[in-house]
Amino acid sequence: MKKLLILGISAYVFAGILSCKGVDNTIPVVEQPVMTEGTVNVKTFNKVMNAFGDGLSQSAEGTFTLPTDIANVKTIKMFIKNDCPNKTCDEWDRYANVYVKNKSTGEWYEIGRFITPYWVGTEKMPRGLEIDVTDFKSLLTGKTELKIYTETWLAKGREYSLDFDFIYGTPDYKYSAVIPVIQYNKSSNEGIPYGKTHSLNLKKNIQLPANTQKAYLRTIISGWGQATPSDAGGRTCAEWCFRTHNIAINNVNTFPHQLAPLGCANNPIDNQAPGNWKPDRAGWCPGMIVPTRIDILNNALIPNKFSYEYKLQDWTNNGSNGNAFYAISTFVIAKSNTPINAPVVTD
Repeated sequence: MKKLLILGISAYVFAGILSCKGVDNTIPVVEQPVMTEGTVNVKTFNKVMNAFGDGLSQSAEGTFTLPTDIANVKTIKMFIKNDCPNKTCDEWDRYANVYVKNKSTGEWYEIGRFITPYWVGTEKMPRGLEIDVTDFKSLLTGKTELKIYTETWLAKGREYSLDFDFIYGTPDYKYSAVIPVIQYNKSSNEGIPYGKTHSLNLKKNIQLPANTQKAYLRTIISGWGQATPSDAGGRTCAEWCFRTHNIAINNVNTFPHQLAPLGCANNPIDNQAPGNWKPDRAGWCPGMIVPTRIDILNNALIPNKFSYEYKLQDWTNNGSNGNAFYAISTFVIAKSNTPINAPVVTD
């Protein structure tokens, strides 16, 4: 009697039947346990370039094979390594992000955003910048398309390597699904215009699946521009002016987002000289990830349709020093211990 063992991220023994006349050689099915603990590391982009000019591109795309045995994945960590030996990269603090493509719709979902350091890379952080991307577990499996983008305007650009740790254990819920609510995040100046009228839709309707056991919003936001009038101390908008935004649920301000100091001078990448990296921006720092803001939705919202609105603090651009923008993405994540569809988002 023979057994066939196929090894991968998980291992199974499959049944087979040998036809020998008069002899029952049926091989019983013996299913071995799937992986329940430990870490699987998957490397994706390897020293890819984001650059501008000389036929180069500000973004790089690739298709990679990620684990398919993800039922017991508790956490997924993404590491973005940006080497810049001898200050040979773009020396400015540039807007940058990473996307995963939804296999069904073809839409790119922003899974993390960061700002490049001045002059140097991430060498002071052995594995680079770290972002928890567990919310996108349902997409980060099997054959997966990824994209990394940097708003660089120089041919020397930035070079990246990207890898993931799939950490196995007991997840909070067995199943999850994610869908964007709004994504105005293609670049720093393709976000929401601040202090001026605009036509972007910041109001949506969301309906959670009936079997949702936990749901929350995941928002990333960063401000750009030196628009006036300035706040005290010459703090122009939207990079430097401290503001509080709100997410309104059913027309009630429910989740405040403070774009306040993060302590830029305490950045572990503390060798960004001669860059202006120490002063506090409004909710982000050069050489750091842009914070992910998690807002837990009340279970009383399940499964009825409810309204979402992203509201900026009142302020008017006087037009004397350019424009201000807030680049923003919000996703809604639904979790359950039974198979779950993505929430529905409509205008």
